[in-house]
Amino acid sequence: MQKYVCDLCGYIYDPAEGDTDNGVEPGTAFADLPEDWVCPLCGATKDDFSPVD
Repeated sequence: MQKYVCDLCGYIYDPAEGDTDNGVEPGTAFADLPEDWVCPLCGATKDDFSPVD
């Protein structure tokens, strides 16, 4: 699955790991994250993320 990086702080969302601290189970694709999900480090919205090559 595609990883995404926060353009503001560099946090990388890895679908294999999810974001368990914020209720996102491992295996959750970026596109399937809740619309109100934000970067756990800086609070950026999903719009501030870009795909990692």
